[in-house]
Amino acid sequence: MEKKAVLLHLVCGVLAVFSVAVVKAEDPYKFYTWTVTYGTRSPLGVPQQVILINGQFPGPRLDVVTNDNIILNLINKLDQPFLLTWNGIKQRKNSWQDGVLGTNCAIPPNSNYTYKFQTKDQIGSYTYFPSTQLHRAAGAFGAINIYERPRIPIPFPNPDGDFTLLVGDWYNTSHKALQQTLDSGKSLPFPAGVLINGQTSNTFTGDQGKTYMFRISNVGLSTSLNFRIQGHSLKLVEVEGSHTIQNTYDSLDVHVGQSVAVLVTLNQPPKDYYIVASTRFTKLVLTATSVLHYTNSHTPVSGPVPAGPTYQIHWSVQQARTFRWNLTANAARPNPQGSYHYGKVTTTKTIILANSAPLINEKQRYAFNRVSYVNPDTPLKLADYFNIPGVYSSDSIQTVPSSGSAFIATPVVPASLHDFLEIVFQNNENTLQSMHLDGYDFWVVGYGFGQWTAAKRRTYNLVDALTRHTAQVYPNSWTTILVSLDNQGMWNLRSAIWERQYLGQQFYLRVWNPVRSLANEYNIPSNTLLCGKALGRHP
Repeated sequence: MEKKAVLLHLVCGVLAVFSVAVVKAEDPYKFYTWTVTYGTRSPLGVPQQVILINGQFPGPRLDVVTNDNIILNLINKLDQPFLLTWNGIKQRKNSWQDGVLGTNCAIPPNSNYTYKFQTKDQIGSYTYFPSTQLHRAAGAFGAINIYERPRIPIPFPNPDGDFTLLVGDWYNTSHKALQQTLDSGKSLPFPAGVLINGQTSNTFTGDQGKTYMFRISNVGLSTSLNFRIQGHSLKLVEVEGSHTIQNTYDSLDVHVGQSVAVLVTLNQPPKDYYIVASTRFTKLVLTATSVLHYTNSHTPVSGPVPAGPTYQIHWSVQQARTFRWNLTANAARPNPQGSYHYGKVTTTKTIILANSAPLINEKQRYAFNRVSYVNPDTPLKLADYFNIPGVYSSDSIQTVPSSGSAFIATPVVPASLHDFLEIVFQNNENTLQSMHLDGYDFWVVGYGFGQWTAAKRRTYNLVDALTRHTAQVYPNSWTTILVSLDNQGMWNLRSAIWERQYLGQQFYLRVWNPVRSLANEYNIPSNTLLCGKALGRHP
């Protein structure tokens, strides 16, 4: 009996230690409460209504670590339903938390919703913004910076400081007036200016001889921007979670919805230098300037503001082609990025998407393959889960462009979990497009002018194309992406240019496996908001 008691004691001790180890090994939780309200600010010198989060414009920055669990209670004190979406956060197995109208009911006024998601296997520079109506034009956007876990190396020395720059075009007109313009069938006017962190001017201070990271995100509604710092080179190290070959640039184009991170060494004589963001591909160039201030500087900024690139499309295309994956560096996980040989995977389906700007019922709309999306009262994800018929159609949008009149529908493209897609964005318009896919990053393997044909595959980069979540498509050109559908759920593919998204240039990709399993997708959250035809159902 004594031996049995000792053995039992030892087993219990081992189990206790194992239990403690499991608890300690769990990924950390971070808790936030954000209250969304209206406020008055004067970003361009004119008082206007903006949207604040916890009284801040832009909203609070989320500084988190790979695999952190985020518990964020969002309280809506606006007079309209509201949602935030997490731009570039993959929401692994968890499209329930994506925060777009195809996955979530909007939070009613004077109500709340608690988002619960994980920054699973991600690192880098991201953003969040409102996905409802034209709220994005009034603020409530912010940065998400995901840092590496302890003992996970990054392919550059730790910078001496870290600056986040949210740059974007801005309107003096209220978001409700802008929405009325779109609802009336007209396009938005040209923006009134460009902001950096919600202002026309900021100061960023650093020590001579030290190196700083600048995380630059284009949070605007419609306009590509060029970013540069007077007298300083920009060493590109990360693009939306991809560690890149570390080329240096005098300036960088950042398109709507995109994020980049650069290292800047303060190796110039001590003085103040211009930081510049200016619009690209616009007849009238709008510019915002801030200041890079050396701590030992006694000389204010001087001289002309550095000009942006004078070459237009070709210059930008050539720069985009130099963005390459660092194959030997890891990202959020310890294995090298290049250990996945995407170029050797056989594609299971090709989808060619032609964007267009048709008039439907004499009103401006936007479309993919002639189909202009409208949001139903019931989120598609809830309709799918509860088997509610008549909410969306799985056959309204074709996978290749065709001739004919544009029409309105709520299209969903079905796909199987673990499919490997080739998606070609064909832009036959004279304006630059910016395309985004929720739930994934993808390899941008090719840019080309004119019409895409199968022969263009010979030009693809099948070795070291970087992954990102938002890709530009140049005027009268095509861009091809490859995406591995390893994340089950209902995922929004949309124009990142918000007018086009709002007026129909989007659809949802239903990535599905008929076997329901927690290994593929999490259960519906117990706090899911219900609306439309899902009202009265039980999660």
